[in-house]
Amino acid sequence: MTKPSVCLIGAGFHASTNIYPSLLEAGAKIQAVATRSLERSADTLRRFGSNGTAYDDYQAMLANEACDGVIVVAQPHDQVSLVMDCIKAGKNVFVEKPLGMTAQEARELADAANEAGVTVMVGFMKRYAPVYEQLKSIIDGGELGAARSFEARFAVDSTPFCKDDEEFMKFAAIHIVDLVRFLFGEVTEIAGFKNSNGPHVSQSISLKFENGVVGTLAFSGMTAWSRESEQLLVTFDDGFASAEEITTLNIHRSQVFADLPWKALGEADTVYTPSASPMSGTMRDLYLRGFVGEMTHFLTCCTNGQPPRSNSTDNVKTMTLCDDILQALT
Repeated sequence: MTKPSVCLIGAGFHASTNIYPSLLEAGAKIQAVATRSLERSADTLRRFGSNGTAYDDYQAMLANEACDGVIVVAQPHDQVSLVMDCIKAGKNVFVEKPLGMTAQEARELADAANEAGVTVMVGFMKRYAPVYEQLKSIIDGGELGAARSFEARFAVDSTPFCKDDEEFMKFAAIHIVDLVRFLFGEVTEIAGFKNSNGPHVSQSISLKFENGVVGTLAFSGMTAWSRESEQLLVTFDDGFASAEEITTLNIHRSQVFADLPWKALGEADTVYTPSASPMSGTMRDLYLRGFVGEMTHFLTCCTNGQPPRSNSTDNVKTMTLCDDILQALT
């Protein structure tokens, strides 16, 4: 079976640590790499066991290489022009978030992709993380009844790469904003408060969705959170589900007891968690964070022609919600 072939623009820390290894795990062939340095491109190919072609001009790569898709992992402000050039070259594209710094930029790229008939997928990897895929199936399956409310927390030291509330929202917290859209649908009402000081960000946001679900987002981009943390608690008609730190999903179903429940060991939860093994190497983290899942999904979309779950048109809605939240923060 022929492996799907990909060309890559970029070989920075995130690309080398997460994207390249996940592509190989997903079964891709790395056909070419373009960076600003021919030597760096060649070194990257050797590092990941490819005998592909190195470029210091991504335009030349787009013109010369026939591939199933192009992976773009660059600085956020550079990605709009890079993706637009890929679209004009007729290439399917996977690009890291954010795609566009505003909803308008995102819309222009989505329109261009639709007009060209190419696949553009945005890297919202939490949609492909096993803990959230399992939670999504519980929400959609109705096994705990209807979802009513949620509480989401995301905290990280974003001060090295975010200088203010907007950058924090679009470079870091955007993953959670996109995730709640993926899980619950579209938002109709927003209220928010912030207690931020430059790159030190603290935000509290309340959302109401079209389907009636209500929820809160607690975001912190502070040096206090050198230990990155996230949690999502969903309350249903007939129980609750708690996703903790991407590794654990606790499911509690409503229970009826003949006597007072504290008199005996009657309560029962279902806990989903991955096994721990030294044999997993770095792959365990890449699977649990959703990187392998998103790369597998992109390759499938490129070869089968199906639209990605996190496509450029859907990205417009996530960017619009980010802008609306920022507008609501007071």
